[in-house]
Amino acid sequence: MFSIKNFLFKPKPKINEPYVTATTSFNFVAELTQMNIQFQETFRMFPDFVSRELTHNMTYGVYYLSNLVDSELLFQEILDRLIEIEERTSPEKLVDLLPIGQLLLDDNWYHMQQHILQGWTYIHISGYKYGLLANTIKRRERALTKPENESQILGPQIAFTENLETNLALIHQYLPNPDLCEIAINIGENTKTSVHLVYLSNRADLEMVTHIYNRIQGLDLGALLDATILVQWLEDNPSSAFPQMITTERVDRAIFPLLEGKAVIVVSGSPQIIICPNTFFDFFKSIEDYYYRWLTGLFLRGLRIVGIAISLFATATYVAALTYHYEIIPQAFLVPLAQSRARVPFPPLVEALMLEMIIQLLSEAGARLPSKVGQTMGIVGGIVIGQAAVQAGFTSNILIIIVALSALSSFTTPVFAMANTIRIIRFPVILSAGIIGGLGIAVSIAFLVLHLLRQSSLGQPYFYPPYSIENKNKRDGLIRIPYKLAPKRSVFANNGENNNLKGNTDIDE
Repeated sequence: MFSIKNFLFKPKPKINEPYVTATTSFNFVAELTQMNIQFQETFRMFPDFVSRELTHNMTYGVYYLSNLVDSELLFQEILDRLIEIEERTSPEKLVDLLPIGQLLLDDNWYHMQQHILQGWTYIHISGYKYGLLANTIKRRERALTKPENESQILGPQIAFTENLETNLALIHQYLPNPDLCEIAINIGENTKTSVHLVYLSNRADLEMVTHIYNRIQGLDLGALLDATILVQWLEDNPSSAFPQMITTERVDRAIFPLLEGKAVIVVSGSPQIIICPNTFFDFFKSIEDYYYRWLTGLFLRGLRIVGIAISLFATATYVAALTYHYEIIPQAFLVPLAQSRARVPFPPLVEALMLEMIIQLLSEAGARLPSKVGQTMGIVGGIVIGQAAVQAGFTSNILIIIVALSALSSFTTPVFAMANTIRIIRFPVILSAGIIGGLGIAVSIAFLVLHLLRQSSLGQPYFYPPYSIENKNKRDGLIRIPYKLAPKRSVFANNGENNNLKGNTDIDE
């Protein structure tokens, strides 16, 4: 009989239960035959699992996943060497006979299983209830390239990769300091992602480093795939629109904060490095400011601050002026403004929100399309839609100029996460300006400042003042000053008297 339930809801396929059981757990035994049975049961769902039995003077069992191991290293340095061993040996002696960089004696089944899943090879000697793990991981990584998202003219042109060891080596290469410390932590029940907390012991404050370590260690995650996900778990206030930590793919941008007394977090499998803690003003400083002469760096940093103000308040000022404050518009500008808005049927608030949304759609479409198509889409789409909107009477020429200038100014921020935040905050500022005019803009500024004052970045004040009267709290803030006048220590550095500085103490960051 026809059943509507069977038609709408397909029955679940039958599953062979023995193949979907939880991870198996066994104890190590001396008999190689029993070990083979246990390995076959544990890795029954892995077609690339290989178990080999070698018999010379002794009987060895070699177990690995062929897709994860370096075949050349496995055959030349393990299999061939085992056949060449003449005398009877033990796992302890085998450590000295195999020319492998990392060898571990192991008698824990779960620990051994996790290592094999990462590309290690397990060697079991018949007659012993424990064996030897050899690091035969085949590294799959892209070559070192230029930074794609943080391009600049001056400075090192090298970016981090997805390989943890390569990223740590780059940091050590640019900062060969004996005080450079690393703390390794594994996060993620399923991914077992390796996370390294890196800092300079003679610069960073120990209490700050301990706070960061406890925050990372206290995370209970099922999986961790990228540094940008870890940032969201570490933030003091995840509900805030403002980013509280900086991620970068540039090596030099990670080195300067270490010298300042901050810490960086390196996540395995992620090309982004986390810099923490940070202040609000850190998001508007480019590392290229320090490669230019101080006057050029000062001008560029000031230009960015002006751009952020334009991005946040230009469209809102237009809406407030046309809705409530006609008296602030210059008299010579009233006629062209009236002519421009003569055919527009919408009030200034609706007109501004509609055009801002179109700009954001064009920006998002250009970012999601392939690079060449995206650039064409952004330029051609903006010109065509803008011209058509003016001719159709949906908007005015003046507002198109203001909105385009606001969108362009938002991308002058060196940190892309902060640029996205500015794009979001612009909308409530426009709404407040359309509702209560200039007072709405003032209230928005007050709320933003109060919100920033309440934020913190891993326990440190987020809206830390750029300058303080005390010498020990001086730092490089909004003003790019010459190196000779820069403070020897920043607010993040350990200011203990016993803390001897190494290197150039005139450079703050």
